Amino acid sequence: MQYIENKTFDEINIGDSAELTRRLEAGDIEIFATMSGDVNPTHVDAEYTSSDMFHKVIVHGMWGGALISAVLGSELPGPGTIYLNQTLAFRKPVGLGDTVTVRVTVTAKDAADQRVTLACLCLDQTGETVIEGEAEVTAPTAKVRRPRTALPDVHLHERGARFNQLIKATADLAPIRTAVVHPCDGLSLEGAMQAGARGMIIPILVGPRSKIEAAAREADLDISATEIIDVPHSHAAAETAVALAREGKVGMLMKGKLHTDELLAPVVDKLTGLRTERRISHVFALDVPSYPKPLLISDAAINTFPDLDAKRDIVQNAIDLALALGIEIPKVAILSAVETVTPTLPSTVDAAALCKMADRGQITGGQIDGPLAFDNAVSKAAAQTKGITSPVAGEADILIAPDLEAGNMIAKQLIYLAGADAAGLVLGARVPIVLTSRADGVMSRLASAAMAQLFIHHHAGRILI
Repeated sequence: MQYIENKTFDEINIGDSAELTRRLEAGDIEIFATMSGDVNPTHVDAEYTSSDMFHKVIVHGMWGGALISAVLGSELPGPGTIYLNQTLAFRKPVGLGDTVTVRVTVTAKDAADQRVTLACLCLDQTGETVIEGEAEVTAPTAKVRRPRTALPDVHLHERGARFNQLIKATADLAPIRTAVVHPCDGLSLEGAMQAGARGMIIPILVGPRSKIEAAAREADLDISATEIIDVPHSHAAAETAVALAREGKVGMLMKGKLHTDELLAPVVDKLTGLRTERRISHVFALDVPSYPKPLLISDAAINTFPDLDAKRDIVQNAIDLALALGIEIPKVAILSAVETVTPTLPSTVDAAALCKMADRGQITGGQIDGPLAFDNAVSKAAAQTKGITSPVAGEADILIAPDLEAGNMIAKQLIYLAGADAAGLVLGARVPIVLTSRADGVMSRLASAAMAQLFIHHHAGRILI
């Protein structure tokens, strides 16, 4: 066990010194800006640089000053130290990747008030001085020795950043004519109109005209130039939208203010719906703050207890979406409660069969492994602890749940406990369907529309029958 221990005033001698060495990472800058509110571009912007510091972050002392404070508070004098004064001169900028050694040296003591003066020096990896100065502190008089507290992991996350990247990726793509089904509330209508304004879709509003226009007035939206197909209610809106897709008049459906089963009932109709030889399934796309990349989860909304054939299609639909989103070789984790094939756990047997189907070319486009427990799928440390050797373990792009209940709980836990942002698509029909919760915000709807647009353009020319 590591301990933190101070030096009392009586134990300190002139010439005593302490130091630490730290490398400046981007996360250090972001954490400092978040905690202090300092967003001066000379402190946080990698592009705001002088000619001799190209692509370096200029940090005039806040970070270095914080390191000096850390040495004084934890090493010399250590716990119980009271900061009084500090004067620092900043001799040279510190940039990303620079390694700074901070050294404090006792130069004077005043027994009248236990005051200690220390020279402060910060050197970069070349030995050049970047900061120098002096600090005055009141040294502790009581001895302190206690276990060193482990600092928590800090995850920096810009909300919506990954979804904004998706939206930006559609900038050069042609918009998709989209039937927006029963957009009779402000959120669904605003999502559709913003997607239209950004050039992702050409919205065709399908629903009761009076309700749509009332929602537009309430949300202060101008829909005067937008096509409206007037139908009496939500069921008729869903049936009309499906007919438009079947006739090739729209290339995408977008859910408005209606229940999912209302929308999907005409979609799956065997005679007049949008079914193909592929099983229809839903894919959640989550931006999880503590995960280094987007995470797709399927199926959490449509297939309750899928059999092996359905799971094959669920996996393929998710891989096809991941490919459209630019993931070169999607890594697919087939989830269960354990990592070994166990006959009494049917999901483990299905996982093994799906892996063999991929080996035989029945599933294409991704790397598949399973069964994997959730922790092993998303954590390399967990996988290594259990001795799992796999190109997927700890790096999954796609999580395939054993059933809808498990998938839905995983997704909702990540959303409500881990702060994930969510978007969603239904795939396997003749056209993709933007399927968001009625409570989802505009960003979720825009991200879902962007995914559908990317999917359509990526798979252009593929015929679904």
